Amino acid sequence: MGSAELSTPLQLRDTPIDGSRPIKVRVIGAGYSGIYLGIRIPQRLRNVDFRIYEKEDSVGGTWWVNRYPGCACDIPAHSYQYSFNPNPDWSAFYAPQREICAYLQGTAEKYGVIRFVKLSHQVESCRWDDDKKKWILTVRRLDTNEAFEDDADILVAARGNLSDPAWPSIPGLSSFQGEVMHSARWNENYVFENKRIGVIGNGSSAIQIVPSLQKIDGAQLSCFVRSKTWVTNPFGDNVMKKLGLDPHKLKFSPEQRQEFANSPEKLLKFRRIIEIDGNTIHDISLKGTEMQLGAVEAFAASMREKLAKKPEIAEFLIPSFGIGCRRNTPGPGYLEALVENNVDFITDPIEAITPTGVSLKSGRSVLLDALVCATGFNTSSAPPFPIYGRDDQSLQQRFTPFPTAYLSLVVDSFPNFFMMLGPNSAIGSGSLTMMLESEGDYIVKCIRKLQKEDYATISIKPERVDDWSEYCHEYFKDTVYTDSCHSWYKSEGGSGDRITGLWPGSPLHALEALRAIRWEDFDFESIDGAGTNRMRWLGDGWSVIHMKGEGENGWGGDPAWYLEPRFVDFPLAGRPEDDKTLKLRPFSH
Repeated sequence: MGSAELSTPLQLRDTPIDGSRPIKVRVIGAGYSGIYLGIRIPQRLRNVDFRIYEKEDSVGGTWWVNRYPGCACDIPAHSYQYSFNPNPDWSAFYAPQREICAYLQGTAEKYGVIRFVKLSHQVESCRWDDDKKKWILTVRRLDTNEAFEDDADILVAARGNLSDPAWPSIPGLSSFQGEVMHSARWNENYVFENKRIGVIGNGSSAIQIVPSLQKIDGAQLSCFVRSKTWVTNPFGDNVMKKLGLDPHKLKFSPEQRQEFANSPEKLLKFRRIIEIDGNTIHDISLKGTEMQLGAVEAFAASMREKLAKKPEIAEFLIPSFGIGCRRNTPGPGYLEALVENNVDFITDPIEAITPTGVSLKSGRSVLLDALVCATGFNTSSAPPFPIYGRDDQSLQQRFTPFPTAYLSLVVDSFPNFFMMLGPNSAIGSGSLTMMLESEGDYIVKCIRKLQKEDYATISIKPERVDDWSEYCHEYFKDTVYTDSCHSWYKSEGGSGDRITGLWPGSPLHALEALRAIRWEDFDFESIDGAGTNRMRWLGDGWSVIHMKGEGENGWGGDPAWYLEPRFVDFPLAGRPEDDKTLKLRPFSH
C-alpha cells in the first residue's frame, strides 16, 4: 500500500497504445553502420526526428577516407555487403575501395538515407543533461566553420573503429621535408614515379600498399617492419574450388558477373558457400586445435615458398604466435613484392625521422623522398571528441584503463547512448556486416521501447558491464588472441593484456546474443518521473489501427491484419516441432 499511496493519481494518456511519441535521434557517422541505421530507423519506427552527422564530404565512412593504392576489403566482397542488398557485380573476390564506396553511396541513395545525412558536419562534443534527459551536441559545419548546438533523446556513435588514424610516435616526424602521408589520409596527387619511398608498418594497409607502389616505374621502396605477421592464403583453396574459381585468379570475368546478375539463385548459392565457410572455422581461434595447428603449418610453408628468393625475410616475418593473434590478412602480391630488387626489407628499429629520411638505431641512414605511415587506427580509445555522461564523466575516463561496453553496445552512466562496432565488436571470421546489422536491430528495439512505453532513459546496470568484462577476459584465455603479438585487438594500443577489439565467441554466437534483449539488465526512468503509474503507456484504450486515418477503407491500418497469410505462423501438421524453417536457426527465439 505504501508505494500506491505515494504515487501520483493516474490520468490516462490521451493517445492510442501505438501512437509513438515524438523522439529525436542523432547518429554520428555515415559509413556501413550509419547507413544501416538510416534505413532501419525510418523503416521500423515512426514519429522520429532523425539526423545523421557526417564530417566528410560524402557517405562511405572508412571507404571514403581510405584511398591508398591497392585499398580493398580483405574478406570476400560477397560477405561484406548488406544482407538485403547483394551486389552481383563485384569485379574481384576482394573488392577495391572505389567499388565498396560506390556500393555504400548507391545503397544510401536507393533506400533514401541521404534525406537524413548532414555532410561536412563534425560533432565536436556531446554532453548528457540529466535534468532535461537529453544529449546536447556541439556541431560544426566544416564548409562555413559555423558552430551550433543540437539536442537528442538518443545518441548513436556509428563511427566504426577504423576512422581515427594513428600516427607513429617517432621523434622528428614533423621535421621530414619530403611528402608525408597516412594510409587514411592519402595524397592522390603525389607522383611516386622515380621516388625513394619509405613505408612504416606491415599491417593490413601496408600489405595492400606495398605491391602497388612496388610496380611503379623507378620507385625504390624501404619497408620498415618491426612485427612478425601471418600473410595467409587469399581464401581456402578448397572453398575457392567449390565456388568454381581458380584460387590464383581473384578477379571475376564479365561472364561470371553477368551470370550472377541474371541468376539470383546462383548468386545466393555463391554467398552461402562463403558464409558457411566463414562461420565454421571458429576452431582456428582456439589454441592447440587441429585446425589452428594445421593452418600454422600450411601458411608457414606457403610464406617460405613465396619468399624463397630472400629466405631471411621469411625467417623474420613468420611468427611463433598463432594464426589470428594479429588480424589475418590475405595480402595478394605482398610477399612477392618483398623479394623484388627495388624493395628493401628493413627490420632495424627506427631511431628518428630526419629532414631527409630515417635514422636507424643501427646507425644507418635511409634517404627518402616520401614517407607512408601505414600505422593503423586508434581502435582502443574513445572517439576523438569529448562525450560526457552522468556526473560529467567522460567516455575517455570510462574507457580507462581499457574500453568495455555491454555486448559492445552500451556503457553505464551514459544513458540513451549506443555504439555501433564499439569495443569487442570485430570478429575473427564470418560476416562483419551481419554483426553490425544485428547491433543496429538491437538499437532500434531499444528506441522503440523508450518511445512506446514512455521511458525517458535506458541505462545499462554497472554490474552487467562488469559481468560482461569478466566474461570477455575469461573467454579469451584459451584463444590465440592472447598470444604474444602486437595487435589492434588488444588494449593499450595493441600491447595490453585485455582483448578489446573482438567479440568473445563466434559470429553466430554474436548474432544469437544480440537477437533478444535482456531488459532486466537495464534501468529505466519514466518520462513522467518517479512514483507515476508505469502502465500509462497503455494509453486511452485505442489502437492506431482502428482509428480513422488515411489507410484502406479510411482506417489507420488493417483492422484484420492478423489474418493476412504473411503474418500467420502456420504450424506443421502432426509434428510442429519438425518444421524445417524453425530448424534453420536456434530455437531460442
